[in-house]
Amino acid sequence: MLRESAIAYKYEIDLAAISDTSIPIGIPGGNLLLELVDVLHGVSDEALADIQSALIDRLGPEALVDAAAVFGNFQMMNRVAEGSGIPIPQQAIDRESDLVTKLGLLDLMKN
Repeated sequence: MLRESAIAYKYEIDLAAISDTSIPIGIPGGNLLLELVDVLHGVSDEALADIQSALIDRLGPEALVDAAAVFGNFQMMNRVAEGSGIPIPQQAIDRESDLVTKLGLLDLMKN
């Protein structure tokens, strides 16, 4: 989804920003959105309030609502897929192998 949105809006994204937040991702407010995801995974009320304020200041309240909805939807989809045992098709694994390597996801699975 991110890739297709970036193409549609003609953004040049740097996916390395996903694992290194010092790198600009190339989407307006994108690094704040990445920070929101990190905060939501580690839920600290103070950190959540700070990132909410920063997102509202930078992108507006509608963007915060949209970001929260996207995060929630991805959480739901992942839990349903995992809970029902849906395997990842080999075709999808092959298609995304460059991204998996770039993000170091294989290294994470080994730990």
